[in-house]
Amino acid sequence: MTLLQLPRIGKEKDARTVGKGYQSIFLIVLTLLLTSGILGRLAYLQIVKGESFKKRAQDNRIRLILRQPERGNIYDANGKLLATTRYPHSVYLWPMAHEKEETWNTIGPRLSQILGIPQKEIEDKLKEAGPNSSSLVRIARDISLAQITALKEYETELPGVEINREAVRYYPHGAELAHVIGYTRELTAEQLAEKKKDGYRLGDVIGQMGVEKAFETTLRGEWGGQQVEVDGKGRPLRTLGVKQAKPGQDIKLTIDIDLQKAAYKALQGQTGTIIALNPNNGGILAMVSNPAFDPNVFSKQNPSPKELQAILLGKNHPMLNRAFRAYPPASTFKVVTIAAGLESGKFSPSTVLQTYGSLSFGGHRFNEWNHAGFGPLGFPGALAMSSDTFFYQVGARVGGKNLIKWTRKFGFGVQTGSEFSFSESKGFVPDNDYQRKLWKRDWTVGDSVNMSIGQGALLTTPLQVARMFAVPANGGYLVKPHVLKDNEEKKKWRESVGMKPKTVEIIRKGLRQVITDGTAKSMNSPTIPPLAGKTGTAEAWRSNRVKANHAWFGAYAPADKPEVVILAFAEHSGGGGGAVAAPMVKKVLEDYFQRKYPGKYQKPEAEEKKAQ
Repeated sequence: MTLLQLPRIGKEKDARTVGKGYQSIFLIVLTLLLTSGILGRLAYLQIVKGESFKKRAQDNRIRLILRQPERGNIYDANGKLLATTRYPHSVYLWPMAHEKEETWNTIGPRLSQILGIPQKEIEDKLKEAGPNSSSLVRIARDISLAQITALKEYETELPGVEINREAVRYYPHGAELAHVIGYTRELTAEQLAEKKKDGYRLGDVIGQMGVEKAFETTLRGEWGGQQVEVDGKGRPLRTLGVKQAKPGQDIKLTIDIDLQKAAYKALQGQTGTIIALNPNNGGILAMVSNPAFDPNVFSKQNPSPKELQAILLGKNHPMLNRAFRAYPPASTFKVVTIAAGLESGKFSPSTVLQTYGSLSFGGHRFNEWNHAGFGPLGFPGALAMSSDTFFYQVGARVGGKNLIKWTRKFGFGVQTGSEFSFSESKGFVPDNDYQRKLWKRDWTVGDSVNMSIGQGALLTTPLQVARMFAVPANGGYLVKPHVLKDNEEKKKWRESVGMKPKTVEIIRKGLRQVITDGTAKSMNSPTIPPLAGKTGTAEAWRSNRVKANHAWFGAYAPADKPEVVILAFAEHSGGGGGAVAAPMVKKVLEDYFQRKYPGKYQKPEAEEKKAQ
């Protein structure tokens, strides 16, 4: 018989559910960890990164439309406008327009086509600003009416593109004033990196030369702008705030634009410079350099390659201001040699020396310029005839130490102190250290002889030579050339060189005799007042070793009560100072005195008819 087994009462253990009791605990721990992570992330985003995200959202909602300040105007001494501002249309773009590739594929080519600017150039400007920039980026300036019309026509295809008026520099006198005023141009990448700390922005302009560079801080002004709230499509909703741009300060120069124009005209046909200086306080009345350039070219968005090549690579370097470049001063320097001779005590004002066809010093022969000599001469007569052998003897006896000392007293070998120190040469005054370094020997009598007539290694700028002439003109004071007109006392602009009154008198007498009986008798004319001056012809060679001398002439007038110094320098003219440079000075003097004293200095009737 089979026994039936009854089922067990109660639960039977299932081998497949081992550990089932820990499942709920695992799930609880996992939930807590996930929740903690989420809460931690939320805390990080809200507390740690909250301000950053708030700012990013704000930047996406609020845009800044910058307003460039108007650059200060520049006026001449009589209030005539030399540099001002015009307001052409410029094109701006929001950097975020470059973010979406599909949008930019439409905007980029269209802008490039309308504006005539390579698409990559536009892209580079946007990348430099960065896609998160809340400021407009200028991509083109001074656009034409046809370009404005085209941009308006395709307005729906060009989101983020704006057209605004922009302040652009304008120079009404163009090349006539280029080397004085200079020009402005958009910052280079290197300049931007350097100037960012001073508040300069991408696309900003800066003075690159002349007065524009010297007074950049004064002329620049302060940027302004508008904070504008926009919707999701970038459309403006309302203006949140406005800061007016602060214009730069106007400045007045010592320049007389009419005299400047006369000097520019007189210099045409020569490579060189003409400078007009107030001998009593150093105010620069005119300063031209030729060849010149039109500074308005640099205000254009895209100057033509031909225009830029003519300026940057043009014959004889148009951007070079020859008033600041160093050259041998030639016989104009004999003014300094007289001062050194008389102040050394080795010569008296009544000294008379025999002159010769040539003289030998240290085994070397030094010639007279006329190869014959002029007989016995005193200091005034030697200056009038520009006798080399007279000044050889003075230089040899005075010696290098004294000659170098007085060269420096007259301001050579250092910058003049003008506002253009960034481009002005110091020139060069050789000394014993120089001779040892270059030639491995000490200073010799031959070095003194060479230097006595403004030759050898001595180099001076035309501006330095102009203020040298101001010293005898004003009674013995070295002036500080400057272009900013102000009300300071004259004594602050000058200091005594330490010459005795008798020395000044002898130099002035000699400079006057240059005109009455010497190398510049052609300057005796009823069209200008009696003047005093000095010619100079410096030996020089072109790069191809062809001899082509430099010509100098400096003068002050009236001779008895000087009020203006005019210096003309012609580089590689091939002629002498009396033949080449003096006539240029005469033209500038005629303009100065005939305008200032109407009817007093008139051309003879025969000359008037000939001119007509």
